Amino acid sequence: MTRAVRFHRHGGPEVLALADVAVGDPGPGEVRLRHTAIGLNFIDVYHRTGLYPVPALPSGLGGEAAGVVEAVGEGVTGITVGQRVGYATFPHGAYAEARVVPAERLIPLPDGIDDVTAAAVLLKGMTAEYLIRRTYPVRAGDTVLFNAAGRGVEEHGVASGSPTSGRP
Repeated sequence: MTRAVRFHRHGGPEVLALADVAVGDPGPGEVRLRHTAIGLNFIDVYHRTGLYPVPALPSGLGGEAAGVVEAVGEGVTGITVGQRVGYATFPHGAYAEARVVPAERLIPLPDGIDDVTAAAVLLKGMTAEYLIRRTYPVRAGDTVLFNAAGRGVEEHGVASGSPTSGRP
């Protein structure tokens, strides 16, 4: 069993509850990951309130984390037990000590980037890349305004087992 944040109805922060959940073994193409840090993002509020629907209730929350691979499922290549990895995409459920995720969603973390930093910046970095490379390819001479550059929520580590450890 592991601990994870779950919600059974939409609403304010009061709908969030810490629950014991079974993680299980990874299936084909999956990895079991022990989280060392999770990213908190404003989109998580939208999911919790129902503004952006989740596939079904009850649900987990969060789509960004870093951690250590505990087990790999059949057919997984390029990811090994003990490897540090991160992810910043769905499915929901990053607010957990451990979980099973699709291996294709994971990226290896370089030694120079700690887990807390990785968990805090992956989604924001992907968003910036998408906006300045795909939505509008910025070119020399363009003026770029970074609106709400400080909007990302600070990260909280889960390595100590406390959901409130890390920076406020």
